[in-house]
Amino acid sequence: MTAYRAWADIDLDALTHNLGVIRHKAGAGTRIVLVVKADAYGHGAVAIASHAVRCGIAALGVSTSAEALELRSAGIRVPILVLGTIVDDEAVDALRCDVHIALHSGERRAMLQDLARRLGVRAKVHLKIDSGLGRLGVLPGRAIELLREIRRSSHLELAGVMTHVSSGEGAFAASTAEQARVFDDVLRKAREEQLLKGWIHMANSASLFTGLRPRYDTVRPGISAYGVLPSDLPGAGDLRPILSLKTQVVFLKDVPHGTPVGYDSTWTAPHSTRIATLPVGYNDGVPWRLSNEGAVLVRGQRARIVGRVSMDYPTVDVGHIPTVHVGDEVTLIGTQGHQTISVQEVAQQVGTIAYEITCSVGKRVQRRYVGGETIVLPSQEAPAGPWTARLPRDVAAPLEFESLPTWTDADEDRPRERR
Repeated sequence: MTAYRAWADIDLDALTHNLGVIRHKAGAGTRIVLVVKADAYGHGAVAIASHAVRCGIAALGVSTSAEALELRSAGIRVPILVLGTIVDDEAVDALRCDVHIALHSGERRAMLQDLARRLGVRAKVHLKIDSGLGRLGVLPGRAIELLREIRRSSHLELAGVMTHVSSGEGAFAASTAEQARVFDDVLRKAREEQLLKGWIHMANSASLFTGLRPRYDTVRPGISAYGVLPSDLPGAGDLRPILSLKTQVVFLKDVPHGTPVGYDSTWTAPHSTRIATLPVGYNDGVPWRLSNEGAVLVRGQRARIVGRVSMDYPTVDVGHIPTVHVGDEVTLIGTQGHQTISVQEVAQQVGTIAYEITCSVGKRVQRRYVGGETIVLPSQEAPAGPWTARLPRDVAAPLEFESLPTWTDADEDRPRERR
């Protein structure tokens, strides 16, 4: 019996593998900004980010300044970009910790310029172009003037220009091609006025795996690094899921025919059977919508979730598995024996996307990190091209996927190329 009510095993070797696949898709000399928002999609942001940095990724993307500051507090020094927005009260700490900030409007430019001047720092900003998502970002017709304002701002540094793809089908969607056209038109005009500086980025996981062109000098993979991607996208089968979600049986009860189980008695035993109670719930990655629909793995066999999934104690019919005992390991997501329940399967059962499932794995689930001894190291600078200046010396681009060196115990005391 384990000491944990619920735990997630996070396979860092699978993360290394997935980052290698991403490098191969991105191509040599392309900067990788790994997105670790929402606690790295439920996988644990500090541990994931730390290993990814050791594997040579160039930067990290988060959604909030609090997420960025958590990584800074953990000693992570690579560039961190807040991809969304910040509220005014968060800006001081973000600027003091050299966090890159997405910029959406002239009003926010003025606020950051004034604050950076008072703090005596230069705020690194990425202008976000709304090329068609309709959420955050400056409209294309206002972008050039805002770039001019940034250039005139004494305490702002343009660290990048970005946009956000709206379609989950990536480059397969006609809307993505239109977004790329709009974005590229802004870049062309900015280049004509010599306003363009820093990273240029558009491609997320879906765009990267569907061959978006051009990719510019930077890509922003997120969910693909965790081994999750719609199965109909090319290359999805090359990825390895890094999360296995587990719990244990805490109670067993033999019940006769006709026994109601769970809130509102939505399930009644069709015959005498055995019910196992599990100490997990909504905050542990078990959606309410799995009620009377989902399954778990016990002793290498599938067992159906019966009755309503409750906040803390769902119930499972294990009457067909006579050897079940209290303390037996139960797999909610992952492989046990010859059976596998993927996060995509769970998401499909409840009518949602895989992101929502992994992001619902809350703080009371213990993360256990395995592997990670073999890592990838950074190599060359990204070549200068029409969209980029050269990378800073401390931000090296990744190696090609076909040749990935390893880091051994003997190397631990040697100075590393990236800090």
